[in-house]
Amino acid sequence: MVFSSLVFLYQFLPICLLLYYLAPGIKFKNFVLLIFSLYFYAWGEPIWVVLLVFSSVVDYVDAIIIDKYRGKWQAKAAIITSLVSNIGLLCTFKYLDFFFSNIAGLTGLGLPHLDIALPVGISFYTFQTLSYSIDVYRNKVKVRRSLFEFLVFVSLFPQLVAGPILRYSDIADQLSSRKITIDDVSYGVTRFLCGLAKKVLLANYAGAVASRLLDSAPSSLTGLEGWLGITLYAFQIYFDFSGYSDMAIGLGRMFGFKYGENFNLPYISQSITDFWRRWHISLGAFFRDYVYIPLGGNRHRQVFNMLVVWGLTGLWHGASWNFVLWGLYFFVLLVLEKHVLGKLLNRIPRFFRWFYTMFAVLMGWMLFYFTDLSQMWTMFGVLFGGTGVPATSEMAWITLTNNIPLLIVCAIAASPLARHVVNIIRNTSPKFLEVATLVFDAVLMFLCTSALVGASYNPFLYFRF
Repeated sequence: MVFSSLVFLYQFLPICLLLYYLAPGIKFKNFVLLIFSLYFYAWGEPIWVVLLVFSSVVDYVDAIIIDKYRGKWQAKAAIITSLVSNIGLLCTFKYLDFFFSNIAGLTGLGLPHLDIALPVGISFYTFQTLSYSIDVYRNKVKVRRSLFEFLVFVSLFPQLVAGPILRYSDIADQLSSRKITIDDVSYGVTRFLCGLAKKVLLANYAGAVASRLLDSAPSSLTGLEGWLGITLYAFQIYFDFSGYSDMAIGLGRMFGFKYGENFNLPYISQSITDFWRRWHISLGAFFRDYVYIPLGGNRHRQVFNMLVVWGLTGLWHGASWNFVLWGLYFFVLLVLEKHVLGKLLNRIPRFFRWFYTMFAVLMGWMLFYFTDLSQMWTMFGVLFGGTGVPATSEMAWITLTNNIPLLIVCAIAASPLARHVVNIIRNTSPKFLEVATLVFDAVLMFLCTSALVGASYNPFLYFRF
């Protein structure tokens, strides 16, 4: 089940909220959340609930052992078990076919293609349970004795299938004690609807045009069409993923949970370093705290540590060489900024720093989009006039003209303009802001519902991760 569906909006969520608010105490509220979360996860692939529960139980038991035998060999064995089980599950379901196909290509061995289905959200919940075991081992969090509450933490449907990546420490206290106020619910509803609008009204429309252009034969595109396609794809992936994060944060607030931000206007960044402080913040923090710093961070072998992190970051996004190249591409840019370009960037005007950053990001999205490397190189040729096809055509200009309103709306939505307007109204007329928010929510709900009723294109890009 996805948030951007009529079943979720008009059946699942209202019933869940009603029963949750009627539940008399925190234990009963958690029980409602657990049942609905497991049902939410089982909606499309019921069998994978078993894997989710298995992963949770393994890390729950490992943490108990770590806490009981702290400093002894049993604790070390338990953390190794946690690492092997979580990474093993991820490698088996996400990367085994990729490894087999590459080994077969290099060696000529007749290795089987297993065609293993990818359980939804496995990259997110394995990181959550693994980080819990590691934090207990490091003595940074107290072990959770209640398996029931631990299952609630792992399976929370607002962020289960696409993040943000929660750490146990983020909501440990909230699992057993939380309050829900009218202000929380109001904020949650507005935040959810803003995320839904990003997904349904912006990402879907941008993605429909982007896929029509980029999925056609690249050699037949003009340069103008190529640039339009990759620009709209950049908007699609941002509004798709940040929209989902907004919906998750909003839903969490409705149930009394406060999640951290996952995106902070990345398309206004002044450098690639700045971009990755703003994009998928929870993933960057995970790799920083559980990979980069343990390897030595900035103190020892910094460049090597960055290489490992960005290789893993690319591979985390998908079992394909284009994702590995995408991660290594940003590794090179970040190393250059840290050791070569940093001082230069600080000396040039902000517009040129922004232009450099967005150009580099768009090139990165090219690597991200095309799993077929030959198509990717052809598209690079299209963008830079290397295919012999004219840079523009009458049809290309018509396509661009038709999509100018969409580009303008996306650009405004990706900017801090809305935040500035809300802050001005809040400071000058808070009463008006309350009324305007209610009207705004109603309009967004109407527009999103109308779009979903007739939707023929409603993908979720990060669903496969």
